Amino acid sequence: MDFQHRPGGKTGVGGVASASDANRDRRERLRQLALETIDITKDPYFMKNHLGSYECKLCLTLHNNEGSYLAHTQGKKHQANLAQRAAKEAKEAPAQPAPEKPRVDIKRFVKIGRPGYKVTKQRDPETGQQSLLFQIDYPEIVDGIAPRHRFMAAYEQKIEPPDKRWQYILFAAEPYETIAFKVPSRETDKDPKKFWTQWNKDTKQFFLQFAYKMEVKMLPITPQQLSVPSQKLPASLPPPPQSVPPAPARFPPPPPPPQSAIAPPGSGIAPPPVSMPPLPGNIPPPPSSLPGAPRMPMMNMPPGPVPPGLPSGQVGVPPPVPPPPPPPSAPGGL
Repeated sequence: MDFQHRPGGKTGVGGVASASDANRDRRERLRQLALETIDITKDPYFMKNHLGSYECKLCLTLHNNEGSYLAHTQGKKHQANLAQRAAKEAKEAPAQPAPEKPRVDIKRFVKIGRPGYKVTKQRDPETGQQSLLFQIDYPEIVDGIAPRHRFMAAYEQKIEPPDKRWQYILFAAEPYETIAFKVPSRETDKDPKKFWTQWNKDTKQFFLQFAYKMEVKMLPITPQQLSVPSQKLPASLPPPPQSVPPAPARFPPPPPPPQSAIAPPGSGIAPPPVSMPPLPGNIPPPPSSLPGAPRMPMMNMPPGPVPPGLPSGQVGVPPPVPPPPPPPSAPGGL
């Protein structure tokens, strides 16, 4: 609300508006908004009199400005008068006939019975393909109507229990009854040379021929066909693989003992023990006994046989060397 441009107001001073000022400002805003959205000139009940005021011809009310008239049109009195006027006009107006829908005349014929027919079973002499030829006679068919046919599954009919091994082919033409033939439910050949229809208008006969597709039969496999032929070995066999060379010795052989240290055979002296060379440094030491690990018990092995020429109890110990003989004494008793 504009508090500065009110009548009697001062610029820069805005006081509290009274209730009448607030209502007047609200009606002015509604009038401006209604003028932007509603065209009063198209209202059949709006009229401006010679005094410059506005009248509502429906409610017979006077209004000082356009905003007042627009507020009146949204009121309860004006809306009720509009509903009464609409009901009165609908009652006095003559009843308008509803537009007629296009009607389709249903042709009704009196059935005169079933037509004559002839079914011929055929087989192609070259391929052995089976086919059926239907010949239906319609001598009293209505002019301008051609016979029709269609295939129907066993589950579409309600006369017999459905069986997926069979299907039905129907023929219909007025004024004859529709007839059906029960044929095997197999895939038909859609070749135009094998599936065709013809309507002879002179003899009033309808022909239909269709053929079944050839079924590929699996022949049983004999045991001879299951046996695998033995493979023949080539005349020349490849040479056997060569022997793998022995692996090199991990430790070098011990050096032979010197000739002076070897006792002559038959002397009865055991040879001295041969010292082994020190082990290389890359061999890990033997594992020490872990604490808490069980120890293997010592086993008393019986002594081996004593070699000949040695007394018992001195196995492996060389015998003592006898002392040298005393020097001969000098003559004369010195």
